[in-house]
Amino acid sequence: MSIQLGSNKTCLVTGGAGFLGSHLCEELLERGHDVICLDNLFTGTRRNIEHLLDHPRFEFQRHDVTFPLYIEVDEIYNFACPASPVHYQHDPVQTTKTSVHGAINMLGLAKRVKAKILQASTSEVYGDPQVHPQPEDYWGHVNPIGYRSCYDEGKRCAETLFFDYHRQHKLRIKVMRIFNTYGPRMHPNDGRVVSNFIVQALSGQPITLYGDGLQTRSFGYVDDLINGALKLMDSADDITGPINIGNPVETTVKALAEKIIQMTGSQSEIVYRPLPHDDPMQRCPDITRAKTLLDWQPTIALEQGLTKTINYFDKLLSSNVTKPKSAKAA
Repeated sequence: MSIQLGSNKTCLVTGGAGFLGSHLCEELLERGHDVICLDNLFTGTRRNIEHLLDHPRFEFQRHDVTFPLYIEVDEIYNFACPASPVHYQHDPVQTTKTSVHGAINMLGLAKRVKAKILQASTSEVYGDPQVHPQPEDYWGHVNPIGYRSCYDEGKRCAETLFFDYHRQHKLRIKVMRIFNTYGPRMHPNDGRVVSNFIVQALSGQPITLYGDGLQTRSFGYVDDLINGALKLMDSADDITGPINIGNPVETTVKALAEKIIQMTGSQSEIVYRPLPHDDPMQRCPDITRAKTLLDWQPTIALEQGLTKTINYFDKLLSSNVTKPKSAKAA
């Protein structure tokens, strides 16, 4: 991507040491911005940003967004929250606090300094959808008291707060709903299908499928996702979202496992386990809004992205072999 110097923007990225946040920090620096990376390192890691620590326009602060922050910035990208079932179910109360209190604190900061703010929401707001593919005006089919509710309902409440701050305080907001995204720097033990299948295949362990493996997901590569986030942030103020950012090409979880086995040359066998609570059977974005309003659509094919992701995990495991947890269809 082209470097844009002289922007004089200071961008805050919460969750900046995480999988998505670290890629976003990298691209914002590439575009000539000053970047403040905020993370409490619960699921993020210094390894993701160590190549940025000596950059003259990069600053890392260890901070939890559930506590207020006083800082001067022009744009805020709120990416702070555990995003995989293994991590967000570990401390569900804290997960909800991160989404809700974190949103309140970041919106309060944006209000004080008159910054534009983007919320990294999620396709999980649609729950186990009864409409397919999911357009942004679909209200969802969500269990408010289930095991995934800490994340689903936390993100739904965060969206509510964003739009109420927009209506009540005229805040410049952007809300993106992220569908399954994969790529280098995913956590090897995050319970998501792409990372777990790759680690299991490279380690020669059985690949775990839940249910019959015929549930579908749409897998978008991280570079496409970051491009979508930046296009949304740069869009006109009247484009608030929510806007789906994801790949509209559906793939069954079983087909993904078979593709990864083939691409890694693994001898791993596929084993089946019962489907977990509230696991959605179909997940696929309608990206009409993104195409129309942002001129955005994914460009990186699944096999191309998987090649880069497999190479990343192959290097990671060769230096520090990590045994994965069983993969749910996150």
